Amino acid sequence: QVQLVESGGGLVQPGGSLRLSCAASISGFNIYTIAWYRQAPGKQRESVATITIDGNTNYADSVKGRFTISRDNIKNTAYLQMNSLKPEDTAVYSCNAHRAFGEKKDYWGQGTQVIVSS
Repeated sequence: QVQLVESGGGLVQPGGSLRLSCAASISGFNIYTIAWYRQAPGKQRESVATITIDGNTNYADSVKGRFTISRDNIKNTAYLQMNSLKPEDTAVYSCNAHRAFGEKKDYWGQGTQVIVSS
């Protein structure tokens, strides 16, 4: 059974940092594009950061320069380093794995809560 398990969320003060992890039990993890999404209360889910199978990254304008997405294909894990956190970053963060080619496959984790508050 394929699973994506996020961890690393929590309560942090404005200006602080958190590192989220997304551990995947996926065969062929290296051929999946990985993305982090977030959903704040009362708002639509939005894409935060994406990393392709080639390691190319893309970020939402709201997090550019503060967040960094990375992946370790040996550990089958993706990360989201979040620095200079703001209250508006408060949300449930979820990771998504989308197979880049071949049979279409798409997986989601259950999410991890991030609260930025003093």
